Amino acid sequence: MDFQSCVNIKKEWDIVGARQLGRDISRKIGFGTVDQARIATAISELARNIYLYAGTGKICFEAVDDMNHKGMSIVAMDNGPGIKELSQVMEDGFSTSGGLGAGLPGVKRLMDEFDIYSEDGKGTEIKVIKWLR
Repeated sequence: MDFQSCVNIKKEWDIVGARQLGRDISRKIGFGTVDQARIATAISELARNIYLYAGTGKICFEAVDDMNHKGMSIVAMDNGPGIKELSQVMEDGFSTSGGLGAGLPGVKRLMDEFDIYSEDGKGTEIKVIKWLR
């Protein structure tokens, strides 16, 4: 199972589309309903951040299968303004949008691996992986 699908994030409705596709892929990989919900929540947060802060970007999904375990990789990328204070956005409760502030720390907790790369003025790329248990 080595497929990659991407959803462009341009309007608010695309967040729903990304969430739905991600949930469908996670089901096909074999995740249970609880992990499907975790994955869908993480996707919502990543897609919403693209929509709110970068305007446009995309989220790509890929089934991951190494020798030891299977999982799902999600990459969110944009060419927005970038994140100036990475350490600040990774603090629990930090929000620039007045939201609940689960934000990126929440995504990190929901997933098993979390990598973020952001360059001021050039955009952000976040890669997360959830492993099948």
